[in-house]
Amino acid sequence: MSFRVRPVRGEDFAAIYEMAKLTGGGFTNLPPDRGTLVGKIARSEESFARAEDGQQGDMYMFVLEDPAEGLVRGTCQVFGQVGVVQPFYSYHLGNLTQTSPELGKTFRNQLLTLTTDLEGSSEVGGLFLHPQSRAGGWGALLARSRYLFIKAHRARFGERVLAELRGVMDEAGNCPFWDGLAGRFFGMHFSEADEFNAVHGTRFIADLMPRTPIYVSLLAESAQAVMGQPHPTGRPALRMLEEEGFYFDRYIDIFDGGPTVVADTDDIRTVREAATETVCEIGDGGRTKALVSAGQLTDFRACFANMKRVPKKGLCLNREATELLEVEVGDQVLVVGR
Repeated sequence: MSFRVRPVRGEDFAAIYEMAKLTGGGFTNLPPDRGTLVGKIARSEESFARAEDGQQGDMYMFVLEDPAEGLVRGTCQVFGQVGVVQPFYSYHLGNLTQTSPELGKTFRNQLLTLTTDLEGSSEVGGLFLHPQSRAGGWGALLARSRYLFIKAHRARFGERVLAELRGVMDEAGNCPFWDGLAGRFFGMHFSEADEFNAVHGTRFIADLMPRTPIYVSLLAESAQAVMGQPHPTGRPALRMLEEEGFYFDRYIDIFDGGPTVVADTDDIRTVREAATETVCEIGDGGRTKALVSAGQLTDFRACFANMKRVPKKGLCLNREATELLEVEVGDQVLVVGR
């Protein structure tokens, strides 16, 4: 039996908590805090249980599961709308050109401006794979299953989707961007601020951060060098996002300076290319590799499958995939090329 993606359940807490302790810090959506994780799982269950359609401040958490072994080896999240409960802050990197006729010189300066431009967007995040499961393409299964869920529940999500990537920090948890900017206003180490943010939210940012634009040239070179750069472990995730059509629109995280990438929801490759098909046969599935999902809300499942098209009838899926998806002949599935 292979892996599948499904909604988180209360009994998954122990596995989620163990993975949270392996993130290495700076992973706001998966903090190693028991109370916060219990709250996240409860919030996810409430979101899946909500009957009426429409975009709200939902949070949907998924797990990567090996049903045969009873193991959970990954997790990811989708947020229906950011900025609902608390403002969603980002820095936007802009330019200011100034000319002095007397000196005969033109100066072009970069500015960081605190904004809430991205409020109302949906968000994908919280993706983490257990170190023992980082081969076999399971990260792609986790990541792309979120887009199939969005496609299957389109009314619950906005016109734009964002993803925040963790910024650069060293093994000791030091963050050059934090040390060069926000840390000077908060009087605390990055790890303390990051933990506080993960548990309590971002309201304290509005209370203490300067509202005026920041000249980048005034920051330490170490801070400037990492602006908009992902943590080395996040580069594969960035490549997957870019393959889906996400792009860097000069928004960066106010804590660690990591990039925030965005995409129009209906232009995300998996959302755009996924098609509804009917299962007409169960067999070996043929040679075509695909990503397939089935079910709505709490019944949502996604996995890799072998498939072949049967003219005028539908799809033949391999038996293992139909067992993972819990579908039978006559059921509908969402299918996109692997």
